[in-house]
Amino acid sequence: MELLVASALGLLTSAGVYLMLRQRTFPVIVGLTLLSYAVNVFIFAAGRLVTNLPPIIDKHAHAYTDPLPQALVLTAIVISFGMTAVIVMMALGAYLEAGHDRVDMTETDAETQGEAK
Repeated sequence: MELLVASALGLLTSAGVYLMLRQRTFPVIVGLTLLSYAVNVFIFAAGRLVTNLPPIIDKHAHAYTDPLPQALVLTAIVISFGMTAVIVMMALGAYLEAGHDRVDMTETDAETQGEAK
């Protein structure tokens, strides 16, 4: 099971970094999302979650699972959703303003495209 989780983490991280290095806005946004998923899975894996145990200390339960990783991941999901919405709106505004969705442009590229229009 550890090999499966480690492989999933590596795959999500590598795909996220690869997509973040693209020069279009949509792959960058998807790459950031995949990277945030990888961080969430890493937090869960580092938290040593145990099934069928309560998240609080109970005198009838023989053990309990730590609720902190669950709270951290829930908070990270909410924050990443909000940041994704902000980035999508910024990308949409940049696309409507410039007419293209390239992320990394130099001043000479912008001047060349301006002259071509």
